[in-house]
Amino acid sequence: MPSPLTHDDPETIGPYRPVARLGSGGMGTVYLARTAGGRTVALKTMHARIASDPAFRTRFRLETDAARVVGERYGAGVVDADPRAETPWFASEYVLGPPLDEAVELCGPLPEESVRALGAALCGALGQLHGSDVVHRDLKPSNILVTAYGPKVIDFGIARAAGDDRLTRIGVAVGTPAFMSPEQAGGQEHSTAGDVFALAGVLVFAATGHPPFGHGQSADLLYRVQYGEPDLSGVPCSLVPVLAQCLDKNPFRRPTTSQLSAGLHDGSGEFADHLPDALLADIARRATEVWQITPQRLPAPPEEAETATPTATAQPSRRRLLITGGAAALAVAGAGAGAWAWRERTGAGPTPQPTGGTSASQLPRRKLDSVWQIQVGDPPDDTVPAQLHVVNNLVTLVAGTGLGGVVAETGHIQFASDQMENTWQVATDGRRLIRLVQAEGSENNAAKPGGFPLLLASVDLLSGKAVEPFAEFTDYNGVLSENQLVCTADGVAYVAAGRGKFSIKGFLASQSWSLFAVDVSSGKRLWTEPLPARRQGSVRLYFLSAVVVGHRLVTLQEGNDGTVRAVVRDARTGTVRWERQLDGVAPDRARQPLAVDDDHLYVGSGPLRALRLSDGKVAWDTAGKSPGAVYGPPVVKDDVVYVAQKGHGLVGFSGDRGLVMWKEEGGEGAKADITAAPVIGSDYMYNKRGSELWAIAWNSTGAPVRSFKTTGDRFIAHEQSELVIALGGRFLAAFPLQ
Repeated sequence: MPSPLTHDDPETIGPYRPVARLGSGGMGTVYLARTAGGRTVALKTMHARIASDPAFRTRFRLETDAARVVGERYGAGVVDADPRAETPWFASEYVLGPPLDEAVELCGPLPEESVRALGAALCGALGQLHGSDVVHRDLKPSNILVTAYGPKVIDFGIARAAGDDRLTRIGVAVGTPAFMSPEQAGGQEHSTAGDVFALAGVLVFAATGHPPFGHGQSADLLYRVQYGEPDLSGVPCSLVPVLAQCLDKNPFRRPTTSQLSAGLHDGSGEFADHLPDALLADIARRATEVWQITPQRLPAPPEEAETATPTATAQPSRRRLLITGGAAALAVAGAGAGAWAWRERTGAGPTPQPTGGTSASQLPRRKLDSVWQIQVGDPPDDTVPAQLHVVNNLVTLVAGTGLGGVVAETGHIQFASDQMENTWQVATDGRRLIRLVQAEGSENNAAKPGGFPLLLASVDLLSGKAVEPFAEFTDYNGVLSENQLVCTADGVAYVAAGRGKFSIKGFLASQSWSLFAVDVSSGKRLWTEPLPARRQGSVRLYFLSAVVVGHRLVTLQEGNDGTVRAVVRDARTGTVRWERQLDGVAPDRARQPLAVDDDHLYVGSGPLRALRLSDGKVAWDTAGKSPGAVYGPPVVKDDVVYVAQKGHGLVGFSGDRGLVMWKEEGGEGAKADITAAPVIGSDYMYNKRGSELWAIAWNSTGAPVRSFKTTGDRFIAHEQSELVIALGGRFLAAFPLQ
């Protein structure tokens, strides 16, 4: 559903008059627009602030060309475009039909005849693209609009000519993990056979309501796509062999689109004849409502009257330049993943307006048992998953177009930035939120010789804006995307920053990097320690997680060889007290809040280990007591270490000796999730199982007593509001913490 225009939206774009917004993201805006004669179109524009970048303009032009190639029969036909305009735009048919994911949400899994007709029609669309040597690379339910005359494929933001590697690079996976091909997930060439694999995944979703490789974090999905078997439970028996062949890991064994089409449908009957009545009714409703939209424009916010020039502005990160401009999507709103904004959604509130365009429709309200829920987006740069932070009465995270703050008790959005902050450049001590900012003018001169100063500033918790920087360092290049705000505690911020030339290709061998501490009150640097050189072209950050315990800075650091090392420094001097490699711990699994007490660092991801903070030696582990037992990330409370054991459930160990103090009973723990640490309340512990968050009683039985439906895969406790905050599936939600 459309939303009102903002005060600064243009009155006209070319010959079109915007009527409403269909969505807006970090790269641009999609409007519902009309001509003077009344023709309605979806009008996609690029943000003026990036329109001067040749890479973005090239991607925008290629997207327009790909949409033209697929044509009106199988896509939203392009009716007009001006990619050379000061602000590039193109207008396409406004498609009267829901995205496939919304259709399945409305009707449930589609009947077999609908799936077969849908698949055959989509084979025609892909065949049209492949015949022009173009591959889509991001086929998924939200990029398929279902009309009464057939499906239409949209969102060609990362489509490209087959074999053209000028706008991508080996080793970088682009697309949507749940519907990628194995070769695409591995960062390799995605050919026409990759589109066939994705199409089969879409048809599995249409037939069952779930993707073939499930849900979860991107890293897990990428692994399953490459090495796991697809889940075809619920697929009609006659379709299983057809789709299984398409989901073969070997692209050379997959059928062509014409072969697949012949195995799906004989082409008889009209497409509408194969659709459920509820879906046809929804299509008809949309066709009626589009003519009832009248233009509305929101007034300018009060602060627009201020003319002061900000001292710090956001700089698009190297990864965003690489992935959105050079290797993946031009993330114009309506271009799929990443084009989502913050939208409030509470239990008693109205249904929010959509934040995506015709190709990134508003997610339907999930039937969760939550106190409140909010739709959020992926971070502007999603190479590092979003992290939840508790700051006084707020929960903050980077999502959609930037940093957002939510009142934990009510779900009210206190602020939502459009500055595209980086997840790894924001940190909190629980009371104050701090971030790295870039100097004025740096957004257009990232490659300026000598760079720009590195600035640190506090964030106003009412507006979300960075206040006057409290520290400035001219000996570091503030526009390097790999600069990290590692953590902050006790009035000190710990920063990893680099000297040297800016690059969109990752770390450079010519750069030098350091870890240093900054006094937040004075802005003075307390100490500086060098970091080992990063491998040329690496895009992996130095630090995965960090916390301060007494006078110790405890960190997990990733090496050039992909190993994870625990490194403990003296927080007063930066001197390394000890370090050791953590065998079996994957870097992406180490991006978790660290489990520490005054004496130990506790590490899961395999056996559970307690490392002495004094010298790094193993105080105890579970390898000898429970050989082969696998544990997830732990959490510590009141000298007890709580952790989920694979196939068993939650277990509590004494922090000092590793003795089992408590075990979950009842057999329900076999489905316990071991990718996230348990959340501890006064009466219950919380752990995800499948699509539910379970509350496990602390009584003698230790049995699960209640569950909540959730899309979350990351959880934290907000003790002040007595809520568990869950993030995942593009929703932020709250559940009772008891």
